[in-house]
Amino acid sequence: MINENSRQGREMSDAAVEVLERGGLQLQRATSDGPGDLVDTIRQAAGTVDLVVLGGGDGTLSSAAPALIETGLPLGILPLGTANDLAHTLGIPLDIGDAAQVIVEGKLRRIDLGEVNGKPFFNVASLGLSVAMTRELTHDVKQRWGRLGYAVSTFRALTQMRPFVAEIRAGDEVHRVRTLQIAVGNGRYYGAGMAVEKDAEIDDSCLNLYSLEFGHLWKLALVYPAFRKGRHGLWKEVRTMRCREVDIRTARPKKINTDGEITTETPAQFRVLPRAVSVFAPAADETRA
Repeated sequence: MINENSRQGREMSDAAVEVLERGGLQLQRATSDGPGDLVDTIRQAAGTVDLVVLGGGDGTLSSAAPALIETGLPLGILPLGTANDLAHTLGIPLDIGDAAQVIVEGKLRRIDLGEVNGKPFFNVASLGLSVAMTRELTHDVKQRWGRLGYAVSTFRALTQMRPFVAEIRAGDEVHRVRTLQIAVGNGRYYGAGMAVEKDAEIDDSCLNLYSLEFGHLWKLALVYPAFRKGRHGLWKEVRTMRCREVDIRTARPKKINTDGEITTETPAQFRVLPRAVSVFAPAADETRA
């Protein structure tokens, strides 16, 4: 299944099919009209196929997660989105032919999923600044700017962003914070290559949280390089936590973004789902190398 509305979908479909068929896979093509239809299509095919190959961005992959959990079918990834953060985390090549070859080689890796209010996600779920960014990162912005669209949408979102108060509860720890953003990561990368935490792994059975508690927006520009390396937790204005479950509450409901799509709102219960799905990917030690 290839999301032909993705930035490269229509162009890359044939290249992927050629590699997969040459590698001995018998393909059953399917289409979907949206996230709900995608889940239903995978469920209906579960008795007749051995794996699911999805071409699209992180939002498309995340939409399929409920069906992958339910059916147990392994996932092959063709990274056709703007950011492709899950592919980055897993070390899957961005060249579509090379990504298809990873599927042909057949190495499976069990990975975790995050979940918020029953909604599974691969990379990160967040509230605050990232939700404003998601609203600004329209299809037109992605088509026009590609990965630079994240910088464009961030600038626009900052002009309308105000801090909010939230309660973060993990086990016996309770923090009341004034923050611009709270993010809870399952994988390592999100937002076109920023790292949730430098040592985060997508199979470590843990979530990594950070909260941006800056009094002045201009300081975000100074911390940005640290985000690229996952070292933002070294700043005193950035609160970090490592946990398996965490609850977040706000005075008024705030929207939550999961892998680039707004799917739920606070109050929010987050948890990790260890080894929830299988994906075709290079071995973990190859990725770290």
